[in-house]
Order: sequence, then structure tokens, then C-alpha cells
Amino acid sequence: MKDADATPPSSESSKDDVEDPNVQDVEDMLRVKEGDVPSFEALVARHKSSVIGTIYRMLGDLDESHDLAQRVFIRVWSSAPRYQPSAKFTTWLFTITKNLVYNESRRRKRRPHYSLEAQEEEFHLAMPDTSVVEPGDALLHQEMQQAIDAAMEKLPERQRMALVLRRFEHLPYDEIAKTMDLTVSSVKSLLFRARLQLREELRSYLEEDET
Repeated sequence: MKDADATPPSSESSKDDVEDPNVQDVEDMLRVKEGDVPSFEALVARHKSSVIGTIYRMLGDLDESHDLAQRVFIRVWSSAPRYQPSAKFTTWLFTITKNLVYNESRRRKRRPHYSLEAQEEEFHLAMPDTSVVEPGDALLHQEMQQAIDAAMEKLPERQRMALVLRRFEHLPYDEIAKTMDLTVSSVKSLLFRARLQLREELRSYLEEDET
């Protein structure tokens, strides 16, 4: 006979596990280690846009961002046998992304590339605009976005990477630190200096907003 006073096991922990994206990522990645293609495709579908966005904000070229994102996931597949879930999957993924971006950035320094204006036009043509705004507001928004991108392009590589991971991917400081192989205090210092430089570069726009 069952104990009438016995309480059923709490489902809170299992519910939290299901809702934790990292749990699903790790489960899929462990299956990828065994060569499971559908699990790999699920990981790609889940993280492709973040990887492409990070690469684009670092390199400013949409076509190259797609190409490099493919290389990132090829690296994920080829490195799967050595994968160990000692950190969040996204930490591991963005570490691979960071390394390939740094390699590409150094390669690009040895060859010419499109102007920032051409890259911006290409990006905005490729991305659908679902908002309805007045023509003047749209022009102002585009001008502001180009100014932000140009200011970010002037940031040192590590500052830009830390800022992209923090502002656009919303990673916590400790995950950024693991991704970039830095201390948390070093990450905060990079972000502080990056924000100071951006504020200086965008001072004219900020002053207009304050008037």
C-alpha cells in the first residue's frame, strides 16, 4: 500500500532541465559524437543565426559571414569526437567562432575588401525589413546604424569581440571570459574601454539626442 502522506517527487528540477537550452545542446552534441546527423542539423538550426550575426559584426561582410559560419559548423562536426561537456555548449561554439574570425581577420589584412558602405548596403538588402517607419526616420536609422558599425570596426579586435558577445549575444561575463580565454576582470576592462571609444566616436549623434 502506498503511504498516504508520501508526496510525489517534485517535477520542478526536471522542468528546469528541459527549459535549459544548454541541456538540449549537450544532449544533441553527445549524439553528434556518435555520428548522429539529425542532432547536428538541430544544433545548426538552433545556433546558425547567432554565429552568422557574430561573424558579420566582426568582419562586416555578409557573404563571408555565411561561408565562415559553414566552416564553424564543419569544425563542430569534425571536433565532435573530442567534445567534452565541461562548459556550456555555446561557450565551446563561440570559442570556435572566435578562433576562425581571428584567423580570417588576419587574412583579410593582407588583401583589400569592400568598403563599409558597400557591406552595409549588401547586408540591409539581404535582411527583410518588417518595420513600418517614415522615410525620414528610416534614413536616420540607417545613417545611425552605419555610424555604429563604422565605430565598432575601429575597435581593437578583442574589444569588438567582447562587445559583440555581450551586447548582441547577451553572454554573461564568465562565459565571455571562457570563450576568449580571459579573466572576468579582463573582459570587463575590454568592455569598459570599448564603450568609452564608441561613445567618443558617436559623440555627435549622442549630443543630437540630448538636445
